Amino acid sequence: MVIHGIQLDSYGRCLHYHTNNDIVALKCAQCHQYFACYQCHDAIMSHEFMPAKPEDKSVMCGVCHHIMNYQDYSQNSCPNCHHAFNPRCALHHEIYFES
Repeated sequence: MVIHGIQLDSYGRCLHYHTNNDIVALKCAQCHQYFACYQCHDAIMSHEFMPAKPEDKSVMCGVCHHIMNYQDYSQNSCPNCHHAFNPRCALHHEIYFES
C-alpha cells in the first residue's frame, strides 16, 4: 500500500507530523487513498479530506502497513508490530472519522 504526503520518510511521517510516533496513514473516504495527514491530502488533492466510518479499514501503520479500523487504531499501538501511535492524534478525530 502506498502512503501519500509531502516530504515523507519510510514510515509515512510527513512535513506536518514527524515525531517518532507519527506513523499512521489515514484513508480519505472520497478518493480511497492513504495519506500521512489531512493537511498533506488537502495540499495534494483537489477535494478536502473526507472522514471514514469507524468500522471501515481506514488506518494503516506506517511501519508494517497493517490495515485496521478505528477500534484497533484507538488502542494507541499497532496490533501487528506494536509500534506506538501518537496519542495527540485523538485531537483530530473529527477530521478522520465520522461520529
